[in-house]
Amino acid sequence: MIPKSGSVCFTTKGRVVIPAWLRREFQIEDGTKASVTATPDGILLRPITRDYIKSLRGRLKGKGVMKAMMDDRKRERNL
Repeated sequence: MIPKSGSVCFTTKGRVVIPAWLRREFQIEDGTKASVTATPDGILLRPITRDYIKSLRGRLKGKGVMKAMMDDRKRERNL
């Protein structure tokens, strides 16, 4: 697949307008949030859509995240 590209402009407040063809392709609607990550290549902007959330399922499995969260909640209850 050949990557499509375009350009955008930043406003004085740091806002950027994503081209319509990209908004359609990535299902970005009014109010869609995004995660922003600094990478060695630049800024990575990922829209947080239903598909993105589904893709995260199981990624933390076996990492002890649930146990850490439960321990944290237990500590909060004891305060």
